[in-house]
Amino acid sequence: MIRTNRGNLSRPAVEDIMRYRKYVDEAMTDFLKEELSPELQELFILGLNHEEQHQELLYTDIKYILGHNPLFPAYDIHHKDIPIVNNPGDTWLNIRAGVYDIGFAGDGFCFDNELGRHTVYLQDYKISTTLVTNTEYLDFIQAGGYQDFRYWHAEGWDWVKNNQVTTPMYWYNIDGKWMHYTWQGLQPIMPDAPVTHISYYEAAAYAAWKGQRLPTEFEWEVAAPQLAWGQRWEWCESAYLPYPGFAKAPGAIGEYNGKFMINQMVLRGGSEVTSPNHSRITYRNFFHPSLRWQFTGIRLAG
Repeated sequence: MIRTNRGNLSRPAVEDIMRYRKYVDEAMTDFLKEELSPELQELFILGLNHEEQHQELLYTDIKYILGHNPLFPAYDIHHKDIPIVNNPGDTWLNIRAGVYDIGFAGDGFCFDNELGRHTVYLQDYKISTTLVTNTEYLDFIQAGGYQDFRYWHAEGWDWVKNNQVTTPMYWYNIDGKWMHYTWQGLQPIMPDAPVTHISYYEAAAYAAWKGQRLPTEFEWEVAAPQLAWGQRWEWCESAYLPYPGFAKAPGAIGEYNGKFMINQMVLRGGSEVTSPNHSRITYRNFFHPSLRWQFTGIRLAG
């Protein structure tokens, strides 16, 4: 089933869904009363973390379905917008050249694509302490950014032309006023909120227009302890590739991450709909560069 058509499927009544959910919960509760082997415990922890990923995707799918309804129905009229954590002013964090360790270390859970801690050498670089805001991105739009091929990758420029893209997803110019679809329905754009629902193509084009670039995932990870992150999944200038020594696990578990290590770009951070404590500095999210229904945003580097 094509993702964009999921909302068109007929589905069970809410009562049937809750009845099935109750059945599964009770069966799992009974099962977990028994002592589990270490191997089964590890599998359950992986399953729970995978479920948290799908909880986030459920939010993004719901917003996509409602946000493409011509009536723009609200999901929750009482929803409160997340506080803006952007640091005041246009500030940059300078990182000195050197050798840095990348990847997960220590105890606790991580996905297999975070393993293979290894050393990288980074040149001097700077990274913004703020995310690009709606106002800043609007400047790009009004400067003709979507009409100027010079800022775009060739594939990105084809994507813009073939899909007639002129704004981030959910943005609309109605009678000269910029609006966007939110959980509360169609609302005026919040000027200082981080721009969201941006593809990698758009993020890279905006960075080029600003005379900057996107950080690599290694640069992001090194700087992250000194950054406020977690409002948006931040596009990185890194293809989604295995770390040194990565090997797919045998069986179905090996299908979890390894098979996606092609034609994807890495995102770091988290979003307003990421489950609490789900993400971490070494967490590697990834999507095709054209996708933007996720809560994606932009952090610049130079």
